[in-house]
Amino acid sequence: MLSTTLNLTVHTLDNEVLFPVDSELTAETLSALISGQRAVDRQNSLFLNYRTIKDDLIGFLTTPPYNTIFPERQQIDDLLKDMESVSLAVPILRSLYYFKERDLYSYRHFLVVFALSSLLAKDLMSSHEERINLAATGPTHDIGKSCLPLHILKKSTPLSQEEKRALDDHSIAGYILLSYYLGDAQALASTVARDHHERQNGSGYPRGVMLTDRRVEIIAVCDVYDALISPRPYRKTPYDNRTALEVIVDMAEKETFNWDIVRALIGYNRKVQTHFTETSISIEKRGTPPQDNYYGVIAGEKPDK
Repeated sequence: MLSTTLNLTVHTLDNEVLFPVDSELTAETLSALISGQRAVDRQNSLFLNYRTIKDDLIGFLTTPPYNTIFPERQQIDDLLKDMESVSLAVPILRSLYYFKERDLYSYRHFLVVFALSSLLAKDLMSSHEERINLAATGPTHDIGKSCLPLHILKKSTPLSQEEKRALDDHSIAGYILLSYYLGDAQALASTVARDHHERQNGSGYPRGVMLTDRRVEIIAVCDVYDALISPRPYRKTPYDNRTALEVIVDMAEKETFNWDIVRALIGYNRKVQTHFTETSISIEKRGTPPQDNYYGVIAGEKPDK
């Protein structure tokens, strides 16, 4: 269990403060929150049937570069049919939809990570029930960003140290929110929210532990891939698809990511799609990262070129 001092206030969409900034998160304080007297609405609703989510997702998957991964509409329909039983608590769905009007990138990111992780899981996980459980974590892995001021999420210049610490705590905020909404700090969705920035070699955050849970790793790879290929305020242009995949391969070479998951992602990016067990990886790097990328740069420091 993580014990840490929070760098942001963790609150619901209704502005109910669960943990104020600078408070201490421990197993005991989280357990007290979960077992508190206030009743939480845990009524579930089907994810794909909630408002415009299904239509929005189809729109995202039929535009570049996802139309390479999903070249046929039937492939999208088959995936949606396979995942149509995924349901989420209504407060969680409300939190996701909050971003559609306020930060469209985050809303899109939630949906495509759901789709991409569900697709990779079909090759990487044999149990249908486990795939459904994993799919339900895709759209919730970044839910903690609802606790961040929008000016931090949309900032186009380097973050201050204080802003960076708050941003990094979105994983802890998501862990708290999902533990609270689900009434279970051990739920897979709670674990994914907390650990999707951990890495196989222990180089991630917030705990710096070695990530060994394949379910969380699938979300982590999809999270990084979509972040690279998407427009972001902190860089002028997104990574082109080839360069993004080379970054992912480099992370696998450094034992940051699991090779099977990386091969599965690359296999679906091939013109003739291949199963991960038959996907070969080129060691040649020809991509060019975008210029003026302020990701990870703190105000006053020079960005990496």
